Amino acid sequence: MSGPADRPQPRIAVIGAGWAGLAAAVQAVQRGAAVTLFEMAPQPGGRARQVETAAGTFDNGQHILIGAYGATLALMRQVGADPQVLLQRRPLALAYPDGRGLVLPAGAPLPAFARAVLAARGWRLVDRLTLLRTAAGWGLRGFRCAPGLTVQQLCASLPAAVRQDLVEPLCVAALNTPMAQASAQVFLRVLHDALFSGRGSADLLLPLAPLSALLPAPAWAWLQRQGATCLAGRRVQALVRSGTAWQVDGEDFDGVVLASSATEAARLARPINPAWAQTAAALRYEPIVTAWLHDATLRLPQPMLALAAGDRAPAQFVFDLGALAGRPGVFAFVVSGAAGWVARGLPACGQAVLQQARQVFAGHFAGPDDQVQRHLAAERRATFACTPALQRPPLAIAPGLVAAGDHVAGPYPATLEGAVRAGQAAALALC
Repeated sequence: MSGPADRPQPRIAVIGAGWAGLAAAVQAVQRGAAVTLFEMAPQPGGRARQVETAAGTFDNGQHILIGAYGATLALMRQVGADPQVLLQRRPLALAYPDGRGLVLPAGAPLPAFARAVLAARGWRLVDRLTLLRTAAGWGLRGFRCAPGLTVQQLCASLPAAVRQDLVEPLCVAALNTPMAQASAQVFLRVLHDALFSGRGSADLLLPLAPLSALLPAPAWAWLQRQGATCLAGRRVQALVRSGTAWQVDGEDFDGVVLASSATEAARLARPINPAWAQTAAALRYEPIVTAWLHDATLRLPQPMLALAAGDRAPAQFVFDLGALAGRPGVFAFVVSGAAGWVARGLPACGQAVLQQARQVFAGHFAGPDDQVQRHLAAERRATFACTPALQRPPLAIAPGLVAAGDHVAGPYPATLEGAVRAGQAAALALC
């Protein structure tokens, strides 16, 4: 009688070494598969990695995590990346340079949220009570709403100051979609997980190291130590069904995880499942612009501050990289949901961020533009536009062929946690 030890080791190909592909590869190795990982870029990490530029080395965006990202934190530990060393844990804070805003105290999230709202500066008492009453209503309804609602519609009864100071920055931070177009149901799911996942679930986890050090580099090295084949700079050209197996550029595999971008996945899947490919290709995207500015004399009261965005003020957040990444005097200004600003042209967006910084932090960023602005970058397909009732491609494409990525159907927006969970689900479906 044969047992598990007699079964042949399944050969699994993972196409794409972003956070979803890395999660899938690690999960498949843990389930006993022989894994080959294909990555078209020179290094792993996808849209959350470190990049070399003429101006120096920068992350390709300023990503943050929250305490509720249990799958991501566990995966980091699994591959030897210690979150306690690599991430700075802080209570959730949406504080502004003038001192107004919301800062959660330590403790269980729900009571902490109530205390923070009651103590918030810059709001009238009636504003605070209206927010608490509205949030209680969301909780009583199980953080669910009609699938066609936008965040703006969901929050229409909230005072304007609360929408401007809290809802809009939370929405673009979590969904990278302006609240007038963002899915209320997904927004409520994020709030639910932050407030009901236990103590510390709403905490901000701010990177103290380059993005590549959080997961991509440690996971790549871990996979190699486990005997996986990791191929960087290798774009897969063809995916073909071969009997009960699959051929990836002519090499046989028992199963394939398509963990590349939605566009690249659609290209490979189109001959196999045109309907799936059409759904993936139909996704629209929201860019994120990041401007790295330099001022040797400025220190922020917190590593991350919210900013009042508007028609002439693109950035919603600023990060003090001296307090986080050991780069004193460097500040990352982030423009989320940036489609409108990218349409105006990246130089115009960068100039507007520079003027915004000079206005908000009077007396700072006062040197010549080319010395103050160290780097400007746009991740033009940073996330899919998380709109109401959005149809996202499912995990299953064909027998033995599954998809992974933050764009795959699921309850989460395009976040690192969504990518990791999708990768793990894809590997479990095959193994």
